[in-house]
Amino acid sequence: MKKLLLIRYGEINLKGSNRNYFINSLACNIKYALKGFKASIRKIQGRIIVEDYDKDYEDAIVSALKKVFGIVYITKAFETKADMDSVKAASLEAMINKQGLTFKVESKRSNKQFELTSPEISKAVGAHILRNIENVKVNVHEPDVLLTVEIRQNAYVYYENVHCECGLPVGTGGRGAVLLSGGIDSPVAAYLMAKRGMKISGIHFHSYPYTSLNAKQKTVDLAKKLSEYTQGFALYCVSVTKIQENIIKNCRSEYLTVLLRRFMLRIAEKLAQEKGFQALITGESLGQVASQTVESITCTNEAVKIPVFRPLIGTDKVDTVRMACHIDTYDISIKPFEDCCTIFLPRHPAIKPSISKVLAEEKKLDVQNLVDQALQTVEIIKL
Repeated sequence: MKKLLLIRYGEINLKGSNRNYFINSLACNIKYALKGFKASIRKIQGRIIVEDYDKDYEDAIVSALKKVFGIVYITKAFETKADMDSVKAASLEAMINKQGLTFKVESKRSNKQFELTSPEISKAVGAHILRNIENVKVNVHEPDVLLTVEIRQNAYVYYENVHCECGLPVGTGGRGAVLLSGGIDSPVAAYLMAKRGMKISGIHFHSYPYTSLNAKQKTVDLAKKLSEYTQGFALYCVSVTKIQENIIKNCRSEYLTVLLRRFMLRIAEKLAQEKGFQALITGESLGQVASQTVESITCTNEAVKIPVFRPLIGTDKVDTVRMACHIDTYDISIKPFEDCCTIFLPRHPAIKPSISKVLAEEKKLDVQNLVDQALQTVEIIKL
Protein backbone atom coordinates (compact mmCIF):
# COMPACT_ATOMS: atom_id res chain seq x y z
CA MET A 1 0.00 0.00 0.00
CA LYS A 2 1.37 3.40 -0.98
CA LYS A 3 0.10 6.82 0.02
CA LEU A 4 0.04 9.35 -2.80
CA LEU A 5 -1.49 12.55 -4.13
CA LEU A 6 -3.58 12.23 -7.25
CA ILE A 7 -3.62 15.30 -9.51
CA ARG A 8 -6.86 15.75 -11.41
CA TYR A 9 -7.19 18.18 -14.31
CA GLY A 10 -10.37 19.38 -15.98
CA GLU A 11 -10.28 21.72 -18.99
CA ILE A 12 -7.19 19.97 -20.33
CA ASN A 13 -9.36 16.90 -21.00
CA LEU A 14 -11.31 18.94 -23.56
CA LYS A 15 -8.21 19.47 -25.71
CA GLY A 16 -7.86 17.46 -28.88
CA SER A 17 -4.67 16.31 -30.55
CA ASN A 18 -2.58 18.72 -28.46
CA ARG A 19 -3.80 17.35 -25.11
CA ASN A 20 -0.44 15.74 -24.37
CA TYR A 21 1.24 19.13 -24.76
CA PHE A 22 -0.94 20.55 -21.98
CA ILE A 23 -0.47 17.47 -19.77
CA ASN A 24 3.30 17.58 -20.19
CA SER A 25 3.32 21.31 -19.44
CA LEU A 26 1.30 20.69 -16.28
CA ALA A 27 3.71 17.93 -15.25
CA CYS A 28 6.66 20.31 -15.71
CA ASN A 29 4.93 22.98 -13.62
CA ILE A 30 4.21 20.45 -10.87
CA LYS A 31 7.91 19.53 -10.81
CA TYR A 32 8.78 23.23 -10.54
CA ALA A 33 6.35 23.72 -7.64
CA LEU A 34 7.86 20.73 -5.83
CA LYS A 35 11.52 21.60 -6.41
CA GLY A 36 12.01 22.28 -2.69
CA PHE A 37 10.64 18.86 -1.72
CA LYS A 38 11.72 15.28 -2.16
CA ALA A 39 8.99 13.81 -4.35
CA SER A 40 8.49 12.11 -7.70
CA ILE A 41 5.67 12.25 -10.23
CA ARG A 42 4.31 9.89 -12.86
CA LYS A 43 1.46 10.02 -15.33
CA ILE A 44 -1.37 7.52 -15.60
CA GLN A 45 -4.43 7.76 -17.83
CA GLY A 46 -6.25 10.99 -17.00
CA ARG A 47 -4.20 11.64 -13.86
CA ILE A 48 -0.79 12.71 -12.58
CA ILE A 49 0.48 11.06 -9.42
CA VAL A 50 2.79 12.64 -6.81
CA GLU A 51 4.46 9.97 -4.70
CA ASP A 52 7.55 9.03 -2.66
CA TYR A 53 7.29 12.23 -0.64
CA ASP A 54 7.97 12.81 3.03
CA LYS A 55 4.55 12.49 4.70
CA ASP A 56 5.57 15.08 7.32
CA TYR A 57 5.57 17.67 4.52
CA GLU A 58 2.27 16.65 2.94
CA ASP A 59 0.45 19.85 3.95
CA ALA A 60 3.26 22.03 2.56
CA ILE A 61 3.30 20.03 -0.68
CA VAL A 62 -0.45 20.37 -1.07
CA SER A 63 -0.19 24.11 -0.38
CA ALA A 64 2.41 24.50 -3.16
CA LEU A 65 0.40 22.41 -5.62
CA LYS A 66 -2.79 24.37 -4.95
CA LYS A 67 -1.18 27.34 -6.77
CA VAL A 68 -0.39 25.37 -9.93
CA PHE A 69 -2.85 26.38 -12.65
CA GLY A 70 -4.38 23.45 -14.49
CA ILE A 71 -5.06 21.38 -11.37
CA VAL A 72 -8.74 21.07 -10.46
CA TYR A 73 -8.39 18.74 -7.46
CA ILE A 74 -5.61 17.22 -5.41
CA THR A 75 -6.94 13.93 -4.13
CA LYS A 76 -5.33 12.19 -1.18
CA ALA A 77 -5.28 8.48 -1.93
CA PHE A 78 -3.79 5.05 -1.41
CA GLU A 79 -2.57 2.83 -4.22
CA THR A 80 -2.67 -0.90 -3.59
CA LYS A 81 -3.07 -4.28 -5.29
CA ALA A 82 -6.30 -4.91 -7.18
CA ASP A 83 -7.76 -7.46 -4.77
CA MET A 84 -10.48 -7.01 -2.15
CA ASP A 85 -8.29 -7.71 0.88
CA SER A 86 -5.89 -4.93 -0.17
CA VAL A 87 -8.77 -2.56 -1.02
CA LYS A 88 -10.38 -3.16 2.37
CA ALA A 89 -7.08 -2.53 4.18
CA ALA A 90 -6.52 0.73 2.29
CA SER A 91 -10.09 1.83 3.00
CA LEU A 92 -9.62 1.26 6.72
CA GLU A 93 -6.40 3.27 6.63
CA ALA A 94 -8.23 6.12 4.91
CA MET A 95 -11.00 6.12 7.53
CA ILE A 96 -8.89 5.42 10.62
CA ASN A 97 -9.09 8.98 11.97
CA LYS A 98 -12.65 9.68 10.86
CA GLN A 99 -14.50 8.53 13.98
CA GLY A 100 -17.76 10.37 14.54
CA LEU A 101 -18.21 11.14 10.84
CA THR A 102 -20.54 9.82 8.18
CA PHE A 103 -19.29 8.26 4.96
CA LYS A 104 -20.29 6.92 1.58
CA VAL A 105 -18.43 4.51 -0.69
CA GLU A 106 -18.48 4.90 -4.47
CA SER A 107 -16.69 2.48 -6.78
CA LYS A 108 -15.47 2.57 -10.37
CA ARG A 109 -14.33 -0.60 -12.10
CA SER A 110 -12.30 0.21 -15.22
CA ASN A 111 -10.83 -3.29 -15.04
CA LYS A 112 -13.84 -5.41 -16.04
CA GLN A 113 -11.94 -8.60 -15.17
CA PHE A 114 -12.18 -7.72 -11.47
CA GLU A 115 -14.17 -10.25 -9.45
CA LEU A 116 -16.88 -7.89 -8.14
CA THR A 117 -19.11 -5.31 -9.77
CA SER A 118 -18.95 -1.65 -8.68
CA PRO A 119 -22.02 -1.88 -6.37
CA GLU A 120 -20.63 -5.07 -4.83
CA ILE A 121 -17.27 -3.38 -4.16
CA SER A 122 -18.99 -0.46 -2.43
CA LYS A 123 -21.14 -2.75 -0.32
CA ALA A 124 -18.19 -4.91 0.77
CA VAL A 125 -15.96 -1.94 1.62
CA GLY A 126 -18.73 -0.14 3.53
CA ALA A 127 -19.52 -3.22 5.58
CA HIS A 128 -15.83 -3.74 6.38
CA ILE A 129 -15.50 -0.15 7.65
CA LEU A 130 -18.61 -0.43 9.82
CA ARG A 131 -17.31 -3.65 11.38
CA ASN A 132 -13.84 -2.30 12.16
CA ILE A 133 -14.20 1.41 12.98
CA GLU A 134 -16.35 2.58 15.85
CA ASN A 135 -18.73 5.51 15.73
CA VAL A 136 -19.02 5.97 11.97
CA LYS A 137 -22.27 5.88 10.00
CA VAL A 138 -23.29 5.63 6.37
CA ASN A 139 -24.93 8.68 4.75
CA VAL A 140 -25.47 8.27 1.03
CA HIS A 141 -26.87 11.79 0.52
CA GLU A 142 -24.55 14.22 2.34
CA PRO A 143 -21.58 12.24 3.73
CA ASP A 144 -18.74 13.90 5.63
CA VAL A 145 -16.32 11.61 3.81
CA LEU A 146 -16.75 10.34 0.25
CA LEU A 147 -14.58 7.26 -0.14
CA THR A 148 -13.97 6.35 -3.78
CA VAL A 149 -12.56 3.00 -4.87
CA GLU A 150 -11.24 2.81 -8.42
CA ILE A 151 -10.11 -0.50 -9.87
CA ARG A 152 -7.61 -0.19 -12.70
CA GLN A 153 -4.53 -2.36 -13.14
CA ASN A 154 -3.95 -1.41 -9.53
CA ALA A 155 -6.59 -0.26 -7.03
CA TYR A 156 -6.90 3.31 -5.75
CA VAL A 157 -8.77 4.47 -2.68
CA TYR A 158 -9.51 8.22 -2.63
CA TYR A 159 -10.55 9.84 0.61
CA GLU A 160 -10.06 13.62 0.51
CA ASN A 161 -10.32 16.20 -2.29
CA VAL A 162 -8.59 19.59 -2.13
CA HIS A 163 -10.04 22.11 -4.58
CA CYS A 164 -7.39 24.01 -6.56
CA GLU A 165 -7.14 26.96 -8.97
CA CYS A 166 -8.24 25.19 -12.19
CA GLY A 167 -7.30 27.11 -15.36
CA LEU A 168 -4.57 26.12 -17.81
CA PRO A 169 -0.89 25.37 -17.18
CA VAL A 170 1.33 28.46 -17.16
CA GLY A 171 3.35 28.59 -20.36
CA THR A 172 0.67 27.19 -22.65
CA GLY A 173 -0.89 30.61 -23.38
CA GLY A 174 2.06 32.62 -24.63
CA ARG A 175 4.03 35.33 -22.81
CA GLY A 176 2.80 38.63 -21.46
CA ALA A 177 3.98 41.53 -19.33
CA VAL A 178 1.78 43.18 -16.72
CA LEU A 179 2.16 46.88 -15.95
CA LEU A 180 2.57 46.24 -12.24
CA SER A 181 1.84 49.17 -9.98
CA GLY A 182 1.66 48.96 -6.22
CA GLY A 183 -2.14 48.96 -6.29
CA ILE A 184 -4.82 46.32 -5.87
CA ASP A 185 -5.81 45.81 -9.50
CA SER A 186 -2.71 44.96 -11.53
CA PRO A 187 -1.61 41.92 -9.46
CA VAL A 188 -5.12 40.47 -9.85
CA ALA A 189 -5.00 41.11 -13.62
CA ALA A 190 -1.68 39.24 -13.77
CA TYR A 191 -3.15 36.35 -11.77
CA LEU A 192 -6.13 36.06 -14.12
CA MET A 193 -3.97 35.97 -17.25
CA ALA A 194 -1.62 33.42 -15.69
CA LYS A 195 -4.69 31.32 -14.91
CA ARG A 196 -5.37 31.20 -18.65
CA GLY A 197 -1.89 29.78 -19.24
CA MET A 198 0.08 32.95 -19.96
CA LYS A 199 3.65 33.17 -18.67
CA ILE A 200 3.78 36.53 -16.89
CA SER A 201 6.55 39.04 -16.27
CA GLY A 202 6.12 42.50 -14.76
CA ILE A 203 7.03 46.07 -15.74
CA HIS A 204 7.04 48.57 -12.89
CA PHE A 205 7.30 52.32 -13.45
CA HIS A 206 8.63 54.51 -10.65
CA SER A 207 9.44 58.19 -10.15
CA TYR A 208 12.29 58.06 -7.67
CA PRO A 209 13.06 60.29 -5.77
CA TYR A 210 9.46 61.56 -5.89
CA THR A 211 8.35 58.03 -5.03
CA SER A 212 10.14 56.26 -2.19
CA LEU A 213 12.14 53.05 -2.20
CA ASN A 214 9.36 51.65 -0.01
CA ALA A 215 6.97 52.02 -2.96
CA LYS A 216 9.34 50.01 -5.14
CA GLN A 217 9.77 47.35 -2.45
CA LYS A 218 5.99 47.02 -2.20
CA THR A 219 5.90 46.13 -5.88
CA VAL A 220 8.72 43.62 -5.43
CA ASP A 221 6.71 42.02 -2.62
CA LEU A 222 3.68 41.81 -4.91
CA ALA A 223 5.84 40.20 -7.60
CA LYS A 224 7.02 37.59 -5.08
CA LYS A 225 3.41 36.67 -4.35
CA LEU A 226 2.65 36.38 -8.06
CA SER A 227 5.74 34.22 -8.60
CA GLU A 228 4.08 31.52 -6.50
CA TYR A 229 1.48 31.16 -9.27
CA THR A 230 3.67 31.82 -12.31
CA GLN A 231 6.69 29.48 -11.93
CA GLY A 232 9.01 32.42 -11.32
CA PHE A 233 8.67 36.10 -12.16
CA ALA A 234 10.92 38.68 -13.82
CA LEU A 235 10.27 42.30 -12.79
CA TYR A 236 11.54 45.15 -14.98
CA CYS A 237 11.75 48.45 -13.06
CA VAL A 238 11.79 51.62 -15.17
CA SER A 239 12.17 55.26 -14.13
CA VAL A 240 9.69 57.71 -15.66
CA THR A 241 10.86 60.66 -13.55
CA LYS A 242 12.20 62.69 -16.50
CA ILE A 243 9.09 61.94 -18.53
CA GLN A 244 6.81 63.26 -15.80
CA GLU A 245 8.98 66.34 -15.27
CA ASN A 246 8.83 67.13 -19.00
CA ILE A 247 5.06 66.64 -19.19
CA ILE A 248 4.50 68.89 -16.16
CA LYS A 249 6.80 71.55 -17.62
CA ASN A 250 5.50 71.59 -21.19
CA CYS A 251 1.94 70.25 -21.32
CA ARG A 252 -1.49 71.15 -20.01
CA SER A 253 -2.01 69.55 -16.61
CA GLU A 254 -5.34 67.88 -17.43
CA TYR A 255 -3.54 65.64 -19.95
CA LEU A 256 -0.77 64.53 -17.59
CA THR A 257 -2.25 61.11 -16.81
CA VAL A 258 -3.16 60.07 -20.35
CA LEU A 259 0.19 61.27 -21.69
CA LEU A 260 2.05 59.31 -19.02
CA ARG A 261 0.01 56.19 -19.79
CA ARG A 262 0.95 56.50 -23.47
CA PHE A 263 4.63 56.69 -22.53
CA MET A 264 4.28 53.64 -20.29
CA LEU A 265 2.78 51.60 -23.09
CA ARG A 266 5.46 52.71 -25.55
CA ILE A 267 8.23 51.72 -23.13
CA ALA A 268 6.49 48.43 -22.37
CA GLU A 269 6.13 47.71 -26.07
CA LYS A 270 9.87 48.24 -26.59
CA LEU A 271 10.62 45.84 -23.73
CA ALA A 272 8.14 43.37 -25.22
CA GLN A 273 9.93 43.45 -28.56
CA GLU A 274 13.26 42.88 -26.82
CA LYS A 275 12.11 40.17 -24.37
CA GLY A 276 9.59 38.33 -26.53
CA PHE A 277 6.37 39.33 -24.75
CA GLN A 278 3.35 38.91 -27.01
CA ALA A 279 0.91 41.12 -25.11
CA LEU A 280 0.71 43.73 -22.37
CA ILE A 281 -1.65 43.47 -19.40
CA THR A 282 -3.12 46.23 -17.26
CA GLY A 283 -5.42 46.33 -14.24
CA GLU A 284 -7.79 48.88 -15.74
CA SER A 285 -11.52 48.65 -15.03
CA LEU A 286 -13.93 50.68 -17.13
CA GLY A 287 -14.90 53.97 -15.49
CA GLN A 288 -12.97 53.36 -12.26
CA VAL A 289 -10.85 56.52 -12.60
CA ALA A 290 -10.38 59.27 -15.20
CA SER A 291 -7.69 57.34 -17.08
CA GLN A 292 -10.04 54.36 -17.48
CA THR A 293 -12.87 55.88 -19.51
CA VAL A 294 -13.46 54.61 -23.03
CA GLU A 295 -11.97 57.82 -24.41
CA SER A 296 -8.82 57.61 -22.22
CA ILE A 297 -8.29 53.94 -23.01
CA THR A 298 -8.67 54.68 -26.73
CA CYS A 299 -6.03 57.40 -26.49
CA THR A 300 -3.55 55.17 -24.67
CA ASN A 301 -4.12 52.22 -27.01
CA GLU A 302 -3.35 54.43 -30.01
CA ALA A 303 0.28 54.76 -28.88
CA VAL A 304 1.16 51.11 -29.52
CA LYS A 305 0.47 48.20 -31.88
CA ILE A 306 0.96 45.36 -29.38
CA PRO A 307 -2.25 43.82 -27.92
CA VAL A 308 -3.19 45.21 -24.51
CA PHE A 309 -5.27 42.84 -22.35
CA ARG A 310 -7.49 44.23 -19.58
CA PRO A 311 -8.98 41.20 -17.76
CA LEU A 312 -10.62 43.41 -15.12
CA ILE A 313 -12.31 45.76 -17.58
CA GLY A 314 -15.84 44.77 -16.52
CA THR A 315 -15.08 43.80 -12.93
CA ASP A 316 -16.54 45.47 -9.85
CA LYS A 317 -13.99 46.71 -7.30
CA VAL A 318 -15.52 44.49 -4.62
CA ASP A 319 -14.80 41.43 -6.76
CA THR A 320 -11.25 42.62 -7.45
CA VAL A 321 -10.62 43.07 -3.72
CA ARG A 322 -12.00 39.58 -3.08
CA MET A 323 -9.57 38.10 -5.62
CA ALA A 324 -6.69 40.15 -4.17
CA CYS A 325 -7.44 38.69 -0.75
CA HIS A 326 -7.57 35.21 -2.27
CA ILE A 327 -4.06 35.51 -3.76
CA ASP A 328 -2.75 37.28 -0.63
CA THR A 329 -1.76 40.54 -2.33
CA TYR A 330 -4.37 42.84 -0.79
CA ASP A 331 -2.54 43.63 2.45
CA ILE A 332 0.59 44.51 0.48
CA SER A 333 -1.30 46.65 -2.04
CA ILE A 334 -2.91 48.86 0.62
CA LYS A 335 0.38 49.85 2.22
CA PRO A 336 0.50 53.68 2.08
CA PHE A 337 3.35 54.15 -0.41
CA GLU A 338 2.47 56.18 -3.50
CA ASP A 339 3.24 55.06 -7.04
CA CYS A 340 4.19 57.21 -10.01
CA CYS A 341 0.60 57.49 -11.24
CA THR A 342 -0.68 59.10 -8.04
CA ILE A 343 2.01 61.59 -6.99
CA PHE A 344 1.36 64.17 -9.75
CA LEU A 345 -2.37 63.75 -10.24
CA PRO A 346 -3.94 66.85 -11.82
CA ARG A 347 -6.82 68.46 -9.94
CA HIS A 348 -9.08 68.20 -12.98
CA PRO A 349 -7.91 65.39 -15.29
CA ALA A 350 -9.38 65.09 -18.77
CA ILE A 351 -12.12 62.49 -18.45
CA LYS A 352 -12.99 62.30 -22.16
CA PRO A 353 -9.80 63.28 -23.96
CA SER A 354 -9.78 63.39 -27.75
CA ILE A 355 -6.88 61.85 -29.61
CA SER A 356 -6.32 65.06 -31.59
CA LYS A 357 -5.81 67.13 -28.42
CA VAL A 358 -3.59 64.46 -26.87
CA LEU A 359 -1.40 64.36 -29.98
CA ALA A 360 -1.21 68.16 -29.95
CA GLU A 361 0.10 68.07 -26.39
CA GLU A 362 2.51 65.27 -27.22
CA LYS A 363 4.10 67.36 -29.98
CA LYS A 364 5.49 69.59 -27.24
CA LEU A 365 7.71 66.67 -26.09
CA ASP A 366 10.70 64.84 -27.55
CA VAL A 367 8.88 61.53 -27.27
CA GLN A 368 11.47 59.17 -28.76
CA ASN A 369 14.34 60.64 -26.74
CA LEU A 370 12.36 60.39 -23.51
CA VAL A 371 11.45 56.77 -24.23
CA ASP A 372 15.09 55.93 -25.00
CA GLN A 373 16.27 57.60 -21.78
CA ALA A 374 13.73 55.64 -19.75
CA LEU A 375 14.87 52.37 -21.31
CA GLN A 376 18.40 53.13 -20.14
CA THR A 377 17.16 52.97 -16.52
CA VAL A 378 15.75 49.41 -16.66
CA GLU A 379 16.60 47.27 -13.64
CA ILE A 380 15.75 43.56 -13.76
CA ILE A 381 14.77 41.68 -10.60
CA LYS A 382 14.38 37.89 -10.89
CA LEU A 383 12.07 36.25 -8.38
